[in-house]
Amino acid sequence: MRTTDILDRWGRGQLLACSGMDGETDFENGLVLRTEDEAVLRIRLPENRGAIVFGSGVPASCVLTSDCFRIDGTAGLLPDAHHLLLEGRVEFRELPDCFSVLRKGNRSLLGVKEFFRPGLLELDFESEWNRRLDFFADLPDFGVRRESTRKTLAKAYSQLKGQICSPCRNIPCRWTTPDRWPHRAMWLWDSVFHAIGLRHFDPDLAKETLTAVLESQLEDGLIPHMTKPGWHSGITQPPILAFGVRLLTEGRREDDFLRRSYPRLKRYLEWIMEHRDADGNGLVEWTIEGDPLCRSGESGMDNSPRFDGATRLDAPDFNAFLSLECECMAEFAEQLSLKDEAERWRRDHIRRNARMNELLWSDSERLYLDRDILTGGCTGISASSGFLPLICGAPSREQAERMLANLNDPETFATPFRVPSISRACRAFYRKDMWRGPVWININWLIAFGLERYGWTEEARKLREETVREVEKFYCKYGTFFEFYDDRGECDPPELMRKGSCSPSDPYHQVFHDYGWSASLYIDMIWKLQQN
Repeated sequence: MRTTDILDRWGRGQLLACSGMDGETDFENGLVLRTEDEAVLRIRLPENRGAIVFGSGVPASCVLTSDCFRIDGTAGLLPDAHHLLLEGRVEFRELPDCFSVLRKGNRSLLGVKEFFRPGLLELDFESEWNRRLDFFADLPDFGVRRESTRKTLAKAYSQLKGQICSPCRNIPCRWTTPDRWPHRAMWLWDSVFHAIGLRHFDPDLAKETLTAVLESQLEDGLIPHMTKPGWHSGITQPPILAFGVRLLTEGRREDDFLRRSYPRLKRYLEWIMEHRDADGNGLVEWTIEGDPLCRSGESGMDNSPRFDGATRLDAPDFNAFLSLECECMAEFAEQLSLKDEAERWRRDHIRRNARMNELLWSDSERLYLDRDILTGGCTGISASSGFLPLICGAPSREQAERMLANLNDPETFATPFRVPSISRACRAFYRKDMWRGPVWININWLIAFGLERYGWTEEARKLREETVREVEKFYCKYGTFFEFYDDRGECDPPELMRKGSCSPSDPYHQVFHDYGWSASLYIDMIWKLQQN
């Protein structure tokens, strides 16, 4: 894959950092830079202060990857986790005291003072620059021809590389983060989605990043939704680890990887069944929190109106994920000659699907709904989560056909950009705010997978094509992959709200830029589309 003429998009929000693919990263003290609208790199870590200025206005030309760049007449690269080496005109402004700067001729070296290495100023810049671009040389382009696709695919690879972190403290192998700033930590379901993209160019690294999540397991079996050096959360996240392992091993004999992964997967799924079925009716419920802006971080759908008024919900997405995990575990157990366990997982898969149909299916809504375990009634919020039982084969053919009609109905889910996180019919709850309306790339990816399971390859292809077009449109305009996108096509992603407001000065109240699974799953969707 050529890079000199395609990694040419400048725009606010692109992240630069040393990659764990090249060497050791540093969670606490590593240098992380973020592009601004003009020719400026803002320092975000280790302190969120300081700027590197290359000129006024938007650059006339650029080459920009996650660890090297050329902005008009100035070039730069990150030789390690703590330094930025520059050739050309540059100005440093408001640098924190934790940095040192050394200049010689047209070169400048910026580094974290505690780890400053003056000798890097003499680095063979051209050789190191070429080595960084060599990363792209053998990456698969899947035979794509469209210019916008070539550009976006190169960016996706570059961004995914930048999300790789090296082993540190309680994370014993390389791992991924949704973004190097401000998320920074390792997240459960994000890591699986990242591995799905990684498998197309570094399958061993993809397995390593899933191993990192499995190794975060606590003694009681819980795998936390978020882990960082020296800390972990006390909740989990959508269980899709076994599914990720299946995707990484399909078509290959990976018995050693399965033998290592299977016991941890088993203990994790057993933990969920024991701790997330409060009423003992055979369906699991997400943990609900008191924060009105994040009522269920465990579900991954933090501020969805699904959770506005309830404390415990039998959730179609949670049970669909868990059912699919059981199906995958049955396959693993068969491969590992664990016949009794294989049968047990199959029974659980079948039983959970039947229970979803009994308690969560709504014929009038043509979808699966959450059920409040206190009242015994469904909540009435038609959300994209209601399509996810397609991934585990729960719906009958008739039910699936009704779901497909719903997906194509302009009065419900056939918005200008599908699939909205809630139905058009839920007008009272709609906001251009995260899970209250906007579209998420991972949900589209999952729904397309579910459609294929039912043999609707053309419908799956259409959904992937719609998704790819939207991602490419905004990459070409802004130079970044966004966390979520407007379902109505009425505003660009940077104008969307995040948890109640849109405030570019506060990263948690604006759609995240250079977002992990949007890039990773874009790679996978391009690969899939080129197979058909």
